[in-house]
Amino acid sequence: MPIPIPDPHPAPEGALKRLPLLKAAALFIAAVCLCLCGLLYLQLEQSRRHDLALAEVSSSNLTRAMAQQAEDTFMKADLVLTSLVDWIQAEGFDAVQTPRLQKTFARRVQALHQLHGIFLFDKQGQWIVTSSENLPRGPGVADREYFRFHQQNVSSLAHIGPAIRSRENGEWIIPVSRRVNDQDGNFQGVLLAGIKMSYFDQFFKSFSIDDNGAMFLALTDGTLLARRPFVESQIGTSLAQGEIFKALLPGATSGNAMISSVVDGIVRLYGYRQLDAYPVLVAAASSEDAIFKDWYDTAIRSSVIVALVVLGVGLFGWVFIHQVRAGERIEADLREAQKTLELIATHDSLTGLANRRLFERALEIEFGRGARRSSPLGLIMLDIDYFKRYNDTYGHVAGDHCLAEVARALKNCCHRSADLAVRYGGEEFAVLLPDTDIQGALTIAEQIRRSVMDKNIIHSGSPTGYVTVSLGCYSFVPTGHDSTEMLIKRADAALYQAKHSGRNRSAVLSMEGGVEALMRSDR
Repeated sequence: MPIPIPDPHPAPEGALKRLPLLKAAALFIAAVCLCLCGLLYLQLEQSRRHDLALAEVSSSNLTRAMAQQAEDTFMKADLVLTSLVDWIQAEGFDAVQTPRLQKTFARRVQALHQLHGIFLFDKQGQWIVTSSENLPRGPGVADREYFRFHQQNVSSLAHIGPAIRSRENGEWIIPVSRRVNDQDGNFQGVLLAGIKMSYFDQFFKSFSIDDNGAMFLALTDGTLLARRPFVESQIGTSLAQGEIFKALLPGATSGNAMISSVVDGIVRLYGYRQLDAYPVLVAAASSEDAIFKDWYDTAIRSSVIVALVVLGVGLFGWVFIHQVRAGERIEADLREAQKTLELIATHDSLTGLANRRLFERALEIEFGRGARRSSPLGLIMLDIDYFKRYNDTYGHVAGDHCLAEVARALKNCCHRSADLAVRYGGEEFAVLLPDTDIQGALTIAEQIRRSVMDKNIIHSGSPTGYVTVSLGCYSFVPTGHDSTEMLIKRADAALYQAKHSGRNRSAVLSMEGGVEALMRSDR
């Protein structure tokens, strides 16, 4: 509880006379400078918003074009797969049909230059027909994500999976696949069209963006399919924790946002758009530096001009109030020194708790308040168990650290502003609790005791093996016939009973019918 200390050195009359002049001069100079800066800010902010609005329009147009191209690309592959799946499900893919299928696959790949190839796999994931004449050799594709998807899902819709390397020639492709069923609707295999990632790379390069700009194509779950600039190690990584996927996409399928990239940390203005027919998202971004490059140049020039004007006004004002400020600084230094001395005089330097001087003054004030209001006043006295052994075993530096930890536990348990934690002396502490009855004091004492135990400060000289405290509690409603010494003595007597009864406990000394009763609360 803070106790006010009267200022023994009140400000001289001259300081009071200087104060209005100092304020008037400072306010005038500040008003002129603020007006200049405010006008500069409004002009720059308007210009910045204009540049940002133009960039957002450009970004929206760019993502719309990207989305249209991407949707056309996937739709063409999807239409090819749809017609082929219908044929395969109707005619089958036995040895008679295989040559016809191979030729058809090859013609479709030649017709769509974005296709890497078309592949048919049986229900075990083995190659049946491909758009190339020679079937690849190997373990098949039963481990691929798209194959497992169609095994586990009866949907006949096209599935776009994460980018993979083709097992035919190692080229990066984006798989678009459909499930193949037999006449009874049972799983018979997968038909796959691989879209060249290089196709999207060339498409991205056809747009003009700044050196730190970026474009990417991703699944709506955040899996990165293609990106400009292309970094192979980033393909297939998840962008799900990025702001676009985490915050923006759930609320709107298209939009703009200035965010920091989860890939390289560069702040960019992103325009994003989800495709209408497929779970794919396209995004294009221009770096913040590129968007505001011209604005930065204008801002620097304007700021320099305004800064020179402000500097001139400031120099004039500085000459005028220099002496006044010098005197004010001296007064401020004296007051700061006084506050420091007051803190030193009323608080313990090791623990930061109030010292006995502040405790005695606070006790007098709360004692009088309790008597006037007929409200209870509680006091907890506590002592660190076997502290001399602790010092002898671990040294005084460790002892000081132990005292500081116990003091920290005390402060953490004093939740009200009126509660006062005190270092009473040595390893003894006290807690003054206004408006607290004996049950409340015991509750707080137990909180303190357990808080100290929870710190698990090793103490080989204690039977428990760690530092503990003993606490004595007392609470009563002060009257004109009582004294502060009586409150301290009874709380101290309860502390003595706690230590005499085995330590590491809280004892309560209460007055009931004129007879003192001892109550202990063990762990």
